[in-house]
Amino acid sequence: MSEQPAPAPVSAIERLVDVVALPIGRWDRDARLVFCNPPYQGWAARPREALLGRTLAELFGAEAWDRARPAFELAFAGQTTHYERRLNHGAHGGRWARIQVFPDVDASGSVDSIFTIATDIHEDVTAREALIAARQRLDRFTENIPYPLTYLDAGCVIRFVNKAYCEATHMTPEQLVGRHIGAVRGMRRWSEHEPHFRRALEGKTVQYTRLVAELPQGPRWMRTSYVPDRDAEGRVVGLYTVTIDVHDLTVAQEQLRRSVERDALTDVLSRRTMMDRIEAALVDAVQVPVALFFIDLDGFKAVNDRLGHREGDALLVRVAQALQGSVRADDAVGRFGGDEFLVLASVRSPAGARALALHMLTALRQVAAQEGGGVTASIGYAIAPLDAQHPMKLLQAADDAMYAAKRLGKDRVQHGALPAQRSDSPAG
Repeated sequence: MSEQPAPAPVSAIERLVDVVALPIGRWDRDARLVFCNPPYQGWAARPREALLGRTLAELFGAEAWDRARPAFELAFAGQTTHYERRLNHGAHGGRWARIQVFPDVDASGSVDSIFTIATDIHEDVTAREALIAARQRLDRFTENIPYPLTYLDAGCVIRFVNKAYCEATHMTPEQLVGRHIGAVRGMRRWSEHEPHFRRALEGKTVQYTRLVAELPQGPRWMRTSYVPDRDAEGRVVGLYTVTIDVHDLTVAQEQLRRSVERDALTDVLSRRTMMDRIEAALVDAVQVPVALFFIDLDGFKAVNDRLGHREGDALLVRVAQALQGSVRADDAVGRFGGDEFLVLASVRSPAGARALALHMLTALRQVAAQEGGGVTASIGYAIAPLDAQHPMKLLQAADDAMYAAKRLGKDRVQHGALPAQRSDSPAG
């Protein structure tokens, strides 16, 4: 009977990784999985024996390997990197994950294997925060985490730092460990961050995001987490801090927010956002009267018919810019739809509202003059609480006034649906 080869010894790092509540795998140079922790088995929806020894392509398909290959190559070259892909397995199918990839550097400095950590970015859960929640300070594994990580005692004295923290501060562990965090980072920063440390030492998990300017790659949005460390009796004996780069996610969220809040063509506020602003303004309209101006371009269809929609769109952009430039920074300018715009502004009196309407009309006449004529604007406006105290009624009153301006000859401003004496003709 032939002898069976002895199983490969389990390394200390693998024993440590085994207790971390994130899917972690180790891969050899043939991209074969040689180790995975229990969360990885649940994440992959397969038992360990169905995973180990198989390549990433065999486990998750050629498309998954195409996404992973560049990151694996960089990691085996000694770099830390990541990639993202939509998962196609188990309960996670259809969700996007970020896969952090980093080298397993041995004592001689060579890289024979790499580690991967999978994070579900749908819920903005990061590997670093989960590691802190696990309250583990892993030796070599922790050293390779690409985010600054520290452990402080209850007196805010640094007791542990990782390599990334040293690189961020340009200091060695010998210069950091045993010193108060305030002395290391400077009193100005300490005064800003001390409240977060104090809350964490009271037993609360604290997170905050800030724009960090002094980075080699330029300003980046970073999120710092403070997680209290408790002893067996539940007393807070220290805290973990970790800082992660959330710049791409923060920028993407801001772009999404702006796409909802702003009109895609003109970059003024969207119709929905304007209605929200009107509703909010009317809450305090008794103390702070507001005027809603409804602007409709006269002859805009002829521009589209004569010059085409591209020129028509360019004209709408110039109109939006002219309106934005003719009001105060805290006034709201929005596109209601087509060639219709809304302006919401606080006013002291009906006379002030009329003066602002005439100012906007003058600005739009200048745009028309640059276009060679042919397009004018009719502006109707209503004042809250004078004319209406409900958002839709105020909008209807401004719309009625705009149509009254059109009936009276266009290229003018009008307060109220009746009346000629309130109208301002092209002659001013």
